[in-house]
Amino acid sequence: MSLPFTHFTSTKQLTRSSADAILVKAAEMEKVLSKGGDDRLRGKVLAALFYEPSTRTRLSFESAMSRLGGSVISAEGIQFSSMYKGETIEDTIMMVSGYSDIIVMRHPEAGSADRAAAVSPVPFINAGDGPGQHPTQAMLDLYTIKKECGKLDDIRIAMVGDLRFGRTVHSLSFLLGLYDKVHFTLISPKELTMPPKVTDFYKEHNITFVETDDIAAGLDCDVLYMTRVQQERFTDKAEYERLKLKYILTADMVRGKKTVVMHPLPRVGEIATDVDALPNAAYFRQAHNGVPVRMALLEMLLG
Repeated sequence: MSLPFTHFTSTKQLTRSSADAILVKAAEMEKVLSKGGDDRLRGKVLAALFYEPSTRTRLSFESAMSRLGGSVISAEGIQFSSMYKGETIEDTIMMVSGYSDIIVMRHPEAGSADRAAAVSPVPFINAGDGPGQHPTQAMLDLYTIKKECGKLDDIRIAMVGDLRFGRTVHSLSFLLGLYDKVHFTLISPKELTMPPKVTDFYKEHNITFVETDDIAAGLDCDVLYMTRVQQERFTDKAEYERLKLKYILTADMVRGKKTVVMHPLPRVGEIATDVDALPNAAYFRQAHNGVPVRMALLEMLLG
């Protein structure tokens, strides 16, 4: 089972059938994980280039490759890279492709993934390009929703927090748009509302949505997707401090409800720790789902 493209830079590349195929493969990879992994990618090398801080994404990609018998070479921090010396993204990718069979990259600039994929002679995966896209996070989010809710059609999802810069909510919006009767409740302060590139997508695809600044509007949805306000996207520190804890979810707000609580992590106070013990707190299960989903993508892109 392979994918109809060589590089994965955006959820907009996916059709419903290709997204569903990744979900099926990820479920298969969960079984592989339960047996301790295998060696189907033995001899293959993943180059992990993380020019922006990452813990979950980088480690889950490295774990995914290791669980399939492959190996990893990595570079972390733009200040330690040749890009810091002035090398272009294109030259870096051409160079690294000679050392590896597949490349995953996180970079602070929007559009950097498309630039990299345009020249890469080996499969390339976008692990986040600034405020642009984060397609593998969206896939593990989709996998989590399917596991937690039992379906992807006819769901109500509330997205809370930094919707302007949150690449995870952008990517997941485009992905959920492939499914039927999905309704979005967008909850944010006016300074961090969902950008037109996403709301225009909703309108073009006849996807229903409402916008509000009241978190109560999302507490009875099927999924409550919390996000942190991202300090690294702000030039005005005072503005960040004013907005960073606009929304704080506590256990009393969702106790006894069926609402599945998700978060791409890390959290910085927007979900109180007393939520963690609730059965509908899915964010750590969500993070763990990154390994089988990324195992699936590595195998499918490497053919």
